[in-house]
Amino acid sequence: MTDFSKAVTLIQKYEGYNEKAYEDPSTGKEPYTFGYGTQYYPDGSPVKQGHRCTREKALEYLFHEVNLIDEELNKLNLGLDHGMKQGLISFIHSVGWEPFLYSEIVDLIDNEEFYKAAEQINQWIFDYEHKAIGHLLDRRKEEVNLFLSEINSSDELPTGILLTAFRNYDGSPVQTEAINQLESKISSYLLAKFINNFEIKNQDLKSTVLSLEEYYIVRDKYDYIFDR
Repeated sequence: MTDFSKAVTLIQKYEGYNEKAYEDPSTGKEPYTFGYGTQYYPDGSPVKQGHRCTREKALEYLFHEVNLIDEELNKLNLGLDHGMKQGLISFIHSVGWEPFLYSEIVDLIDNEEFYKAAEQINQWIFDYEHKAIGHLLDRRKEEVNLFLSEINSSDELPTGILLTAFRNYDGSPVQTEAINQLESKISSYLLAKFINNFEIKNQDLKSTVLSLEEYYIVRDKYDYIFDR
């Protein structure tokens, strides 16, 4: 049996274990889910309201689902390496087979545009109300890292959330406020590192560079930070 332990660990981490079946948040009813994201029993019958499962059964159902996804992926003949397959198994378990199958991701992988496929995976971070969800951001990041883990290093990297935001920035009040809110939450030292790495010039910030005398005053005052 193929080792899909990394995919299983990811699914367990983000789905969590639920003993009792709970309703779909978008419908308030079906489909019901329990265990580690299970909605159907191995015989194909749906999980119903009030159904329960033990952790042992939940893991048994999860392994069954992982193997089903593996079988379906094999039918596509995409030439996936093991890291890609494990990343996709977790992703598909999260979003569903048909949404994956009819997404752009399949064609991009088939054309060996793996970094663009990773960018597409990173976009699946919204709930049924079209709001970005923090745990989905974390999950997609881990799935993408696993998906790309066995690919040789390249100068081409998948576009992240911030880079996408920068490219789509149009100066609207809503976008400006969102950026300012994000900046207010970032530590000053992390922000300073970003400014240096991004090579933002002092004239861009409409500020002046510290004189050497001012620099030494600041350094001496916060020497415990500079010594790190």
